[in-house]
Formats: sequence, C-alpha cells, structure tokens
Amino acid sequence: MAVHDLWYKNAILYCLDVEKYMDANGDGTGDFEGLHRRLEYLAGLGVTCLWLQPFYPSPNRDNGYDISDFYGVHPKHGTPGDFVEFMNHAKALGLRVIIDLVVNHTSDAHPWFQSACADPKSPFRDWYVWSDERPNDYDKGMVFPGTQKSTWTFNDTAGRWYFHRFYDHQPDLDTFHPAVRHEITKIMGYWLELGISGFRMDAVPFIAARKGVAVPTQRDYGFLARAPTVSAVALPRCHHARRGERATRREHGVLRFGRRSPAAHAELPGEPTPLLRLRYRRHRTRSPGRFSRRRRSPTWLSGSISSGPTTNSISGGSPEQRAAVFKEFAPDKTMQLYDRGIRRRLAPMLKNDRRRLELALSLLVLIARRPDDAVRR
Repeated sequence: MAVHDLWYKNAILYCLDVEKYMDANGDGTGDFEGLHRRLEYLAGLGVTCLWLQPFYPSPNRDNGYDISDFYGVHPKHGTPGDFVEFMNHAKALGLRVIIDLVVNHTSDAHPWFQSACADPKSPFRDWYVWSDERPNDYDKGMVFPGTQKSTWTFNDTAGRWYFHRFYDHQPDLDTFHPAVRHEITKIMGYWLELGISGFRMDAVPFIAARKGVAVPTQRDYGFLARAPTVSAVALPRCHHARRGERATRREHGVLRFGRRSPAAHAELPGEPTPLLRLRYRRHRTRSPGRFSRRRRSPTWLSGSISSGPTTNSISGGSPEQRAAVFKEFAPDKTMQLYDRGIRRRLAPMLKNDRRRLELALSLLVLIARRPDDAVRR
C-alpha cells in the first residue's frame, strides 16, 4: 500500500451535521452552500477530513438515519449539484470528506419498502425480513429499549410482520440477500464517484448478522471485505479499485489504529490499548528503551448507542473494576451517572433525540485501565 493511501492514519476529522452548520439561503436550515463557504475556515483550523452525518432525503423521524433515497441530497440541504460544488472546493483545499453509510435499514417511506408491502411479487419483497406470525422474541433485542416496544411490527398492507432493529419506521434490510449486498455496493460506488474518500459505517454488527425468525446466530464480517461484485459493503478492495485511497470507519466505540482488519481501515469497535500505548510513547524519556513513570490520566473514549451496547464502557467491566473507577473519579453517589440503565432513563429526558443521546453517552463513557487489562467486547 502506497504512503498516500494511508492518509486516514493521521487525519484530523471534524464531524458535523450539515443541517446544524451554516445556512446560506436564510431558511433556518444549514445547507451545502453554507458549508461550502466555511471550508477555508475549517481548513485553517487544521482539519484534514470532514465527516458528514446523514444528509440524504428522509422523513427525519430519526435525525436523517431513516433514509428514503440513498442516492440523493435532502432538498433542505440543496441539490446534488450543490454537493458536487462543495466536494470540488473541498478537494481544491486538500480536504477529504467521508459520509455516513446507513444501510442496515431504510425508512418505511422508501420506495423499496412501499413496493415490498404493496405487492408480494415485488422484487423488493425479499429485501426485507418478514414473518407470517408474530415471533416469540418480538420484544427482544431493541436498540432503544426505553422507547421501543418491539423489533417486529405488523404491516396492514403486506399482511405480515416485518423486522426492525431500530424504530418501527426503519425496517431492516436483509443484508444477507445478494441483491441487497449488490445494491449497497452501487450506493458506495455512486458517492465514491462524486469524490468522497470513504465512509463511516452505521450499525455494522447488525449489517453482518443474519436476520429472521429463529435463525441460527451467524455473522458474516467477511462479506465486508470481499470483491464489490460479490458483496455489498466491501471496503478496501472497492475503494482501492476506484481511487486507491479510500478509507472506511466502522462503528462503534473507540477508533482503533495499528491493527489490520479485512473489513475496514480504521475500526470503531475495539479496545483502548493502542491509544494507551500512544500515551506511553508521548511520555518516553530521553533514555532509549525507557518509559516515563509519570501517572497516566484516564483515557476518555467516545461511545455510540446506534449499534447496541457501548464498547469500552465501565458497564462492561467487573463489579470490582467499576467500583475502582467510581472510587477514583466519582466517590459521591450523586456523581455516578453511568450505569446499565442510562439509555432507558436518558431517552425520555432528551425526547428520544438520537444525536443528543449519543453526545450524552460519549461524555459519560470512560476507561482507566492498563493496556493489558483492557475491556474486550
């Protein structure tokens, strides 16, 4: 791999929601023209890569993660032409752009799902996961257990139950279906051709899992790395075949560097070990082969609730380990905000706003352990 292909190793990412950034036309909503105008400012901050949250057409019942067209730009953000102009300007400034790839599910307003419900013979019928009867585990596996009642919902038009890991307006795609995998590859290819440098993949554990009623537990992470003509979310080969410089980040948890993955260049699932080692290197003394004995401060990790349990949270440790962290950083009971029930309590408090929930969890997740005692998922 050429050196320029490793740009993501030292990238300085700036994550933003176009809607909440800069409004160029005065309608109260951020747009690509407004973001276009601020690129010099972002580049001046030292940013080398922008990470854009979903900007696709959507009913916006889940902050844009309920997508109704994977190949478009929501009109409130401008036109596809505005996106291309933004990309051209970013490229001229040496800025890379990655975007959220949300392909575990669609909006129930997506034409694919509408067709699947309306006609049993629709080619899109098999793109989703169905059941003639309500499954026994219909009330298990919710991502938002405080606000979701089930993972199966009855559709009157189809006369069947459909599966949804997230909200009932976000039916899951059958990501083991060859046609679905091929379509995801097309989606990736479309945005790559418009100039983006990679993707942040949403809900990877669910994309890789076989879905259905009483199906055996099976996860196919391998298809993430196979040739794009065979698989859907195939990343390195799909990217290198087009430009030789693509990168993909998978969620969820902490960015992991320095480890090879067949499915992504930099993974969000993982452990804090490489980050902790970086701290050792930073405090290395001038004597070769010796490390500073200076006490390390805790490593704060960003979490995500969109793919299930948060990686590397203190809830993942033993009771003794959690007690040690609380003793060190939150000796007073009123200071101990994080526990296993926080999602259930925070969701109603924050009006089920997904972005606010993720921000709250990101601020509360921490690890303060030695590299050889890292929590593993």
